[in-house]
Amino acid sequence: MNQTPAFEVIEPGILTTIQDNGRFGFGRFGVPPSGALDPYSYRVANLLVNNHGNEACLETTLMGLKLRALGEFIISIAGGDFAPALNGEPLEMWRTHLLIEGDVIAFKKVGSGCRAYLSIGGGFVVPEVMGSRSTYLSGKFGGLEGRPLRKGALLYRFDSSSPLNQIGLRFPEEWIPVFEKEATLRVIPGPQDDHFTQEGFQTFCSSAYGVSPQCDRMGIRLNGPRIERRPDVEESIISEGFLPGAIQVPGDGKPIIILTELVTGGYTKIAAIISTDLTKAAQLKPGDRVRFKPISIEEAHSLLKEQEKRVNDFKSLQ
Repeated sequence: MNQTPAFEVIEPGILTTIQDNGRFGFGRFGVPPSGALDPYSYRVANLLVNNHGNEACLETTLMGLKLRALGEFIISIAGGDFAPALNGEPLEMWRTHLLIEGDVIAFKKVGSGCRAYLSIGGGFVVPEVMGSRSTYLSGKFGGLEGRPLRKGALLYRFDSSSPLNQIGLRFPEEWIPVFEKEATLRVIPGPQDDHFTQEGFQTFCSSAYGVSPQCDRMGIRLNGPRIERRPDVEESIISEGFLPGAIQVPGDGKPIIILTELVTGGYTKIAAIISTDLTKAAQLKPGDRVRFKPISIEEAHSLLKEQEKRVNDFKSLQ
């Protein structure tokens, strides 16, 4: 498929990378999945512009991104609200918009959440590495040479026509997640929850933890009450694989939420965030607070089915 210029980067923002659904099957080589940290917002942003596959989008953190359009095409923005503006006027999120050459998009201030996703009709053009266009920052590959966007960079899109019936398409308001400064994340206990005392597990379930400044695409360190470990077990275990959303507890007893750029770890994991709440986890930023609520696997499956039904129902409307 041919490619055509899409954007000139006027300002790259705090951290903006190209991401897709991630790369899988390479964990045994030490390569994590990477990909969009908020998979729900990423999927919806792509659906709004009629991208039904694994097309690459921009994931921008907090504020500062500013882009100039180099052609005519459709876009959508989903995820955290950073007061996006088009030529200085507010730009509605979770909706499809038509851009023309010379239009300027800017993310002006932090309203809610931590990450926003800008999708473009046809997807952004970068080489595939191990079956994915996602940027792996620590590995320095994928996306744009394995690095964040830089000022002056040119972004290209696959040359596809913009269906006129997509312009103005909105995602139903009642299905849009709300990103609050105090989030409740539902979790499944384990796999090493038995390494902690009953009091320690109760501390984990009943306490509010603050998001520390030590948070990035690899994980989120939390501050709060210490989770008590059983005296007859070691702090560490033999390193084993991670899934995004795993919550490990190192020697200081403070939980760490694992995201998408780690493969293995040797600390015990007290619980795992259910897949439908990874959206909320990805939108946590320093200063936010989080609580954990254990639920059953059956409840988690039910919530996932509800989410997938919403996405599929929206697809059927297109």
